[in-house]
Amino acid sequence: MSSQDTLTLPGGPDAATAGRRTMTLNMGPQHPSTHGVLRLVLELDGERVLSAKPDIGYLHTGIEKEFEAKTYQQGVTLTDRIDYLANLSNNLCYALAVEKLLGIEVPPKAVYTRVMLTELTRISSHLVWLGTHAIDLGAMSVFLYCFREREELLRIYEMFSGQRMMTSYFRIGGLALDHPRGWRRRVAKLLDELPGKIDEYEDLLTNNRIWKIRTQGIGILPVEDMLDLGITGPMLRAAGVDYDIRKAEPYSGYDLFDFRVPTRTENDVYARYQVRIEEMRESVKIARQALEGMPDGPFTADAPKVVLPEREKMKTQMEALIYHFKIVTEGFRVPEGEVYQAIESPRGELGYYLVSDGTAKPYRVHVRGPSFGNLQALPSMIQGGLVSDVIACLGSMDFVLGDTDR
Repeated sequence: MSSQDTLTLPGGPDAATAGRRTMTLNMGPQHPSTHGVLRLVLELDGERVLSAKPDIGYLHTGIEKEFEAKTYQQGVTLTDRIDYLANLSNNLCYALAVEKLLGIEVPPKAVYTRVMLTELTRISSHLVWLGTHAIDLGAMSVFLYCFREREELLRIYEMFSGQRMMTSYFRIGGLALDHPRGWRRRVAKLLDELPGKIDEYEDLLTNNRIWKIRTQGIGILPVEDMLDLGITGPMLRAAGVDYDIRKAEPYSGYDLFDFRVPTRTENDVYARYQVRIEEMRESVKIARQALEGMPDGPFTADAPKVVLPEREKMKTQMEALIYHFKIVTEGFRVPEGEVYQAIESPRGELGYYLVSDGTAKPYRVHVRGPSFGNLQALPSMIQGGLVSDVIACLGSMDFVLGDTDR
């Protein structure tokens, strides 16, 4: 039934209007159509969407509460699981917040390594987004291409940390381990190949007639509404707002790197695709600068009460053995206070708000997940569109439900 159709009933025009029928459709919660455990309650008139209500809360993780039962260093493992497609971004934001409370600075080698791996994480996350978004709209080949490159990125994570996804590689005070043997050649090879691979994605999609029909002019929302809803990241930049925390409020040495912030003004699904494609190219540039400028030296801060001592020192120095025992069994105390640290994750502004009561465990941790803010735009974005446009809009938002539910 189209949006103009009504069901005519006996009794005059009022009865006809009252007899107009709509249908309630539950979309989700399941993979892959809703990109996670999201339930959408759609009110439809035929294929036209009259209203939508997102229903979240199906993950039951309770990660923010779990922080209160963990020491600060143990909390790093929780951050991996909040946004499992950008785990190193969460590692970084949490570590920066705690380091700010402790008043410690990590050495340059750790700073450059964090930037390099965080930008590789941005590429990896965008590859998952592009592959799944494309397959949503019928472009299956792109999915296979994107996961080809993502596999190599996961191998690099494994090379550095021993884990493919939940790396916990960034630690409070620096890194978990020093660089592995052969890392420079492996990363350089990937960075040399990625620009050509991104060209392949564009060859398949950018001028594809079907892709453009399914994405251009779809999912438009006024910029004022986006700002009111707290939307950040590529969605906001695709609407013409040049805001990126790496430039606006540089952290972790980003002011030392030369890169630009891609923007578009069309504010539709296609523009979000273009912004993320360009972001991958810029991330390659940043990672290459970090690789070429990687300094020598220690990979952890000089903070013996916070950072675990080297194994060799534990064999010869009693103080090192004592510090290791106390850090592992009790954790380290963080001065009383509160702090908010924000970074630019692949999805937008990721923020950690920490409150310390002076003990070895956080009093309170709240995560400002960008997916939660971005998802608020969905009802307004799809109202009046078709059911097929709902899938296109969902994919263009690139939300992660772990980041939404926490």
